[in-house]
Amino acid sequence: MDEPQARDEICRVGSSLFERGYVHATAGNISVRLADGYLITPTDACLGTLQPERLARLDAQGQQVAGDRASKTIALHRQIYEASASTAAPARCVIHTHSTHLVACSLQADTAAGGQLAPDAQLLPPITPYFVMKVGRVPHIPYHRPGDATAAALVAQTITRYAAQGSPVRAVMLARLGPNVWHDTPAAAMAVLEELEETARLWLLCQPRPTPLTEPQIEELRQTFGAQW
Repeated sequence: MDEPQARDEICRVGSSLFERGYVHATAGNISVRLADGYLITPTDACLGTLQPERLARLDAQGQQVAGDRASKTIALHRQIYEASASTAAPARCVIHTHSTHLVACSLQADTAAGGQLAPDAQLLPPITPYFVMKVGRVPHIPYHRPGDATAAALVAQTITRYAAQGSPVRAVMLARLGPNVWHDTPAAAMAVLEELEETARLWLLCQPRPTPLTEPQIEELRQTFGAQW
């Protein structure tokens, strides 16, 4: 999509996420990679009231050239764009939220791990076929303060590692903070987020916890639908 379309779509998706409770207050951000740079929502902006002309415009080096002040998370988004570019799940749009059920899952897991998540930690097991097909594995990134460059570098390394293992990812979970998801367009990235948040809600609702799909069941999803797990 061209830049005017991307601006309108960021605002449409932001409004949709806000109205349905996937984001609140000024939490969350959305970016799109353009042919010659980036668009990203402004810092401390409410995603429910975005204006196309006020979105931050950055050049290919990440320097702002127009719009309101860019969200500090552009550094993380740029790492995701670069790291995913050569994988089977390249990013053209990144969405970050503090979605309730996903953060609740992260809080539980990080607390159980004593704040020391394992390097290969994943947020959720493969409990439904659509989670496997539409989202895939979700690495759980250890806690760092918002905007920490260490977290951005760790996310990039994780994307590269999973791709090398034949399991490209479309989402990561920042411990105690929220998910970053990506896809070709804002609408497609939003769909990934929706499926991920719904899976987190199911996980929290089920007592006892549901068993994961078996490896033969996951293999069937790979063979039938091209699932990347």
